[in-house]
Amino acid sequence: MNPKFQRLALLAGPETVDALSHTKVIVFGLGGVGSWCAEALIRSGIGHLKIVDSDTVCVTNINRQIQATPETIGQFKAEVLKKRLKEIAPEAEIAGYNTVFSRETAGGFGLEEADYVIDAIDSLTHKLDLIEYACARGKRLFSSMGMAQKLDPTRLKTGDIWETEGCPLARLVRSGLRKRGLALHFTAVYSPERLPLSEAESVCGSGKCLCPARPDASAEWCSSKKVINGSAVTVTAAAGMILAGLVIQDVYGHG
Repeated sequence: MNPKFQRLALLAGPETVDALSHTKVIVFGLGGVGSWCAEALIRSGIGHLKIVDSDTVCVTNINRQIQATPETIGQFKAEVLKKRLKEIAPEAEIAGYNTVFSRETAGGFGLEEADYVIDAIDSLTHKLDLIEYACARGKRLFSSMGMAQKLDPTRLKTGDIWETEGCPLARLVRSGLRKRGLALHFTAVYSPERLPLSEAESVCGSGKCLCPARPDASAEWCSSKKVINGSAVTVTAAAGMILAGLVIQDVYGHG
């Protein structure tokens, strides 16, 4: 057994650590939630990980995304995070994709081979596309709902998507599933907390945008958003840790 995971073995047993080393996970969305989830998975001994995000690092990401530093601004999130994760676990098989999940790209990630699918996507349409695609293939899916406009990580909850309450994004996901005629069931991480909007004005997506020029114009998302909401690492990282924890607990429970 790899000595890096001895403390986990003392907790969950060497059988679980061995099972984690053979587990295949794919994380879609490497923002304030997905980036922390990916790192937690690698630090927990996941042996096969794919990470997917079309965006590049912006200075405004530094407050909550693990791969975002002043030195990585302008670089693709998936590439920067893959490098970091390989430094932690060079023995792990890690693949990064600088693209977005959509109906058109769905077949390019080898999702069918994954044991677990993590949804940390912000875009509602792409989120629904992933949920539909993964569930249609019987994949174990854990999905993050909205983590913006929240400051209290102790209010985070998990539950079936149809049992979530108080989360605007979860409500939109449920509505989107109904419009598609889908009664799918999967575990969502969500919070009913919603702080009022701050009077501070975001310049993202405007002529005064703080983001650097993208190497690929299709990776720019800010201008397409109706509202840029505030977010805190204490909440987004906690949600990412919960998502990783759901994977680890499920592997442990099947050991």
